[in-house]
Order: sequence, then C-alpha cells, then structure tokens
Amino acid sequence: MAITSKKGAKKKAGKANQSGRGAGGKGGAAKAAAKQSGAKKGGGGGPGKAPKQGEQQQPLSPMPAQHQEKPGLEARMTPRPEYEAPLYRGSGKLRDRVALITGGDSGIGRAVAVLFAREGADVSVVYLEEEQVDAEETRAAVEREGGKCLLIAGDVTDPEFCRRAVGQTARLYGRLDVLVNNAAFQQHQEGLEEISVEQWDKTFRTNIHGYFYMAKAALPHLRPGSSIVNTGSITGLEGSKNLLDYSATKGAIHAFTKSLAQNLVERGVRVNCVAPGPVWTPLNPSDKPAQEVAEFGADTPMKRPAQPEEIAPAFVFFASEADSSYITGEVLTLLGGDTTAG
Repeated sequence: MAITSKKGAKKKAGKANQSGRGAGGKGGAAKAAAKQSGAKKGGGGGPGKAPKQGEQQQPLSPMPAQHQEKPGLEARMTPRPEYEAPLYRGSGKLRDRVALITGGDSGIGRAVAVLFAREGADVSVVYLEEEQVDAEETRAAVEREGGKCLLIAGDVTDPEFCRRAVGQTARLYGRLDVLVNNAAFQQHQEGLEEISVEQWDKTFRTNIHGYFYMAKAALPHLRPGSSIVNTGSITGLEGSKNLLDYSATKGAIHAFTKSLAQNLVERGVRVNCVAPGPVWTPLNPSDKPAQEVAEFGADTPMKRPAQPEEIAPAFVFFASEADSSYITGEVLTLLGGDTTAG
C-alpha cells in the first residue's frame, strides 16, 4: 500500500500519513472565509464569485468525445467534473465527526469528502495507487475546507486491506462515525458471452464484497448515531442490458443496505443508500468508447449527466443525525427528472 506525506516526502508501503488542517484550523478564519465566499477552487477552474441561486449552469451533453484506460483519472477529463458545490453552505452538521470514504479520490467520493469537511468532519480517503494524482487533489480540497484528510492507497477487494484502512483511521482520529462505501468497477459488454469469468468476479469483489469487508471492519468502531452510506445505482433498480454484472452488484447493494439497516437498528447505527442515474465521473471515459461518452446522460429529462457536487448533499443528509435520525434502510434515487425506478 503506497502513501504520501503532506510535504511530498517518501512513499512507504503499509502506512498512510496525516495531513494538516487548512490555514486557521477547523472553524478558523480560512474556513469561515471559504464558506462565506463560496469560491470555486476545483473542477471548473480557480477561485471566483459564487453564483446566485438559479444562475449556476452545468455542462450539457454532448460532452467532448474522450476515452481513458482504467481506472481513469479525473485530472484528465474534459470538462472536469464539478465537485465544490459553491451554493452549498456548511452548518456544522458533521462537526467533530470522522468519515472513511472508499473511492474518495474522484467523482462522487471526492465531492462527498469536500462537503463532509465543509460540515466539520475529518476524512480518510481510500483509493487505488494508480489514482494518486486525483487523491492528492481531493486532499487539497478537503484541507481548503479546514479538515484533515488521510490518504490510504489499496484495494477494497482485499479484506485485510479493509481492516487496515479502518484501523489506521480509528488510530489517527480516535474514532470512526461514518462509512461511505463508494468504490466501484464497471465494464460495458454487448452480451453475456462477452463477460469473462474474471470480469464478473472483479465486479462483484469490488462492488459488493468490498462493501461487506468495509462494513464488517468498521462496525466495532461505530457507536449509536453513526451511519453507513452506500452508493447504489439506478441500474440496480431498472437493470442495464450492457452492464449485466454491474447492475447485479448494485441490486445486491440495495438489498444489503436494507438488510444491514434492519440488523443494526437496535445498535443505533443507520444504513442508507444513494442510487444516482448518470453522473460525470472517471468511470465513464474509462468504460465506454469516446463517442458514447460524449452522449452520456443525454437521455435524461435534464439532457445531461449529474455533476458529483449535485449528488454529494444526499450523502451529507444520510450521514447527519440532524437530518436523518429517523431514516434507515432507504434507497434514494437521483435521476435528473426521471420519475420511475424499478
């Protein structure tokens, strides 16, 4: 497992470092200024004036045609996914909480890490070693919000790695309050004949086995008021003819969410799931031919894919006791105007 230090020093297997808070510390002047200004520091360029309600515009399909080798990097996408949510104002909903986010280097996971930090949390981000450049950008974004961000490189298909990641987080921060299972693998295929046994196995080991491993490792640290938030998909409710294995795992995640919620309700631990439609993340250009990527999300009523910053507030909602103390076992769909799901 590779790690990085805040000063860009040596990488050393088996450990991960702690990064410091942004200038002024949590709740300090820097964080307050960032919240007041709503300055956009990533995804779409440098700092700038926050848009007013109704003025913010998101990129419409078609996107530029593009393709990357797996796992795909957000740093190479055009346009860059939007993750800083300039209209979102933190209110301390997760103050002094600690969250571990798998697949937190990019896409939905990065946007969740940023909003969790804006709400007062410190985070650990789990990612693949090949995604180091994206993970570093996520850490910088979290620190701008005044939070700490621990980077942990490794593969959630390995149960021992999942135990180590949880252990590192709990030792560093002294607690763990929120687990976000978000890491995913997907690969389009035209038909069942094209899906190899190896692909089927990798999809299940990443998308559902990894969720189980992380939840099992995290549970001893979770206390009443803690929460687990899983990332599902509309494909797990409606199916997808070219994503047979991926859709099957997302359906399993939805059932796992409901079952685990029932299992943990007496312990005071809530378990919920966010199931988006198309979202502009590195999964897309690393999975489809370039021209298909260009049309991604065009068939939604909003004529575009969601941006990660539009999905992340749902994770805050489920993680926050202030918002969802009576909600567990739910699968929330975010579909860009579609009104049917399953």
